[in-house]
Amino acid sequence: MRIIYKAKRLFEFAFCSVMLLSIVYFIPTSVRYLEGIIPMDQCHLAPGEKLKLGDNIDASLDLWSRGDVQTCTTWGAPVIWETMFDPDNYDQAHSRNHSSVTLTVFAVGRYLDAYLEKFLLSAERHFMVALPVTYYVFTDMPEKVPNIALGARRSLKVIRVPTYSRWQDISMMRMRTIAEVIESEIRHHSQYVFCFDVDQVFVGRFGSEALGDTVAVLHAYYYHRPHFMYTYDHNPRSRAYMETGDFYYHAAVFGGSWQSVRNMTRTCYLAIMEDKENQVEALWHDESHLNKYLWVHKPSKVLSPEYCWCGDIGYRADIQKARLLWAKKQYDTLRVTV
Repeated sequence: MRIIYKAKRLFEFAFCSVMLLSIVYFIPTSVRYLEGIIPMDQCHLAPGEKLKLGDNIDASLDLWSRGDVQTCTTWGAPVIWETMFDPDNYDQAHSRNHSSVTLTVFAVGRYLDAYLEKFLLSAERHFMVALPVTYYVFTDMPEKVPNIALGARRSLKVIRVPTYSRWQDISMMRMRTIAEVIESEIRHHSQYVFCFDVDQVFVGRFGSEALGDTVAVLHAYYYHRPHFMYTYDHNPRSRAYMETGDFYYHAAVFGGSWQSVRNMTRTCYLAIMEDKENQVEALWHDESHLNKYLWVHKPSKVLSPEYCWCGDIGYRADIQKARLLWAKKQYDTLRVTV
């Protein structure tokens, strides 16, 4: 029966891939629908088996509550989906451990007026509400940061950053800034750090189940696509160069322990600077470098696209609870390119 199941899955994958490629350049809406039919890989563990994580709270995850999606990686990390965890158990465990979290967000130029207030207000309602949280807002206009009423055990710090002429440079140079501020400040008061793009809105619980040593999120547009369609950087001259990978991760959300996030951002920054010296720019800028880092240094936890979902994709049966939504993009008016 197992051989028949594998053969069926292989046929479904091949059929859907052919159908997808045959219309990819002609009917984008249909492509998104067909992509949702392509089955994900499955957790490699035997049915009913749990991850061997000792007394870590992640050992309580019910991997088999979701037979429609991949719930663990080949290296033994969980992939977090709705129904897999008990939110109260997670919050209680992290409260006992006195966990605290820093959220970093960059709001530079027109992005501040367009997105920051909604982002912060929604974070107050949904982000790590059971734990102490410190917001770090990096901006070139500190005087324009909105005055948000914060809950108990929550605080906000504003740090001025330079203005860059290109949005690509803003996106890439945040890696250096995050690494520096973790080293100088954040490590003294927070165990965990999560880094977000500002053009997003929290719409559901984004809680302690997301915490881990190194945390990445599956890109909403790629998690059903076959690997050969992942847009890694294929330029051998770039430090972000990859021939293949495990998943395609979204740089709009990443996190982990302060040590891991510091190492991640510092490594990405040094790779970016080496590319600049060689007059190379990675295909998707900091996201390309992040994917390379996470290929070499496997994440200890992967978040499903629930944790960074795009409503434009349309209905997907496996997205039972969206937690963070992409805001409406305004690239024509907000991004400056030289």
